[in-house]
Formats: sequence, structure tokens, C-alpha cells
Amino acid sequence: MTSAALEILGLGLGILGWVGVILACGLPMWQVSAFIDVNIVVAQTIWEGLWMICVVQSTGQMQCKVHDSILALQPEVQTGRALTVIVALLGLVALMVTVVGAQCTNCIRPGKMKSRIVIAGGAIYILCGVLVLIPLCWFANIVISDFYDPTVPPSKKREMGAALYIGWAATALLLFGGCLICCCSCSQRDETSFPVKYSAPRRPTSNGEYDKKNYV
Repeated sequence: MTSAALEILGLGLGILGWVGVILACGLPMWQVSAFIDVNIVVAQTIWEGLWMICVVQSTGQMQCKVHDSILALQPEVQTGRALTVIVALLGLVALMVTVVGAQCTNCIRPGKMKSRIVIAGGAIYILCGVLVLIPLCWFANIVISDFYDPTVPPSKKREMGAALYIGWAATALLLFGGCLICCCSCSQRDETSFPVKYSAPRRPTSNGEYDKKNYV
């Protein structure tokens, strides 16, 4: 019962992480304007994301523009698009696989196959966490490098946006949820894999002694 509850908890964490990745993928706040030096007071703020660039005026008005050409994008943006979309699809696959093999469902009879299916679902969640971590760290490295690069003008410097932090939180949920699912399934399989040994009752022989073959 405890392993089933932990399995459901891991599935819930995986779903939250999957939703977080989709949210981070759609948000335009991967890079935001850095307010440094003479740029402390500005009339607009620039948000840059995987799919669009938004300009927020000091009056509260916001204008967004979708990237015109895919081939003209920076390599990190193209990679981020591809990996986040792949993770979104893999997260759906992991959800269906885990639900099919979960202890609380009857889609498959209990046994080794059911445990293996759940482990596969947890492994897919872990894979999703690793894949989405690549563009997040890539963007963070570029932002930090440009921020401390003296050759980059202050107007071009950026800071890490909210989408990166949401993505890191989603990554942690995916990794923790996937590990929890795998660990619970492995422990359940170990508990049900012990062979059952039977011992025949000991009967005395004609001379009053116990036969050695009755001992197991």
C-alpha cells in the first residue's frame, strides 16, 4: 500500500513537471532586459523567448512578434524549441505508460511485466528531465557570459527570465518523480520475487528415526 501511494506521488510530480515544461516552453521570458548602469530607467522592457519577442512599455502596453524565420534563429533557440517539444510529447507517453502499469489500475495483471512497464514510465520521466535541462543551462550560460563580457554593450545585456526558473523547477519535479516511480516499482518487484519453499512433514521411519530426505 505504501509503495502504491509513493508511486501515485511520483506520478503526480511527473505530471506537474511535464506541465511546467510546457509552460516554460510557451513563455517568452527566457531572457529579459538587464537594468544596469544608464539603463536603470527605461521606457520599455524586452522579453525574448523560444517562439516570440515581446516589448513591454512603461505604460503597461505589450507588443509581441513571432520569430519570422526558423533557419535564421540562434542555435540555442532552435535546440530549445526541438527539445522542449520532444519533452512535451515524451511526457504524454510517460503518463500513459505509467498509468497502464500503475498498481492502482487493472490494465495489466500484477506481475513482473507490470513492474517493468512502470519502470519504463519512470525512466521516460527521467529522460524528459535530462533533455529539458540542456536548453535551460545553455541559455543560462549565454546570458551569464554576455552579462560579464565587457565587449557587449549594456543595451544588449540580458538577465535570466522567469521561464528558466520554471523550467528548472519542472526539471527537478520530473527527475524526482521519475526516480520515485522507478524505486517503488523495483522494491515491489523484489518483494514479489522471492521463491516460496515448501518442506515436507517429517515422518519417522520404521526404526523410529527421521528420514533425511524429508529435510529441505
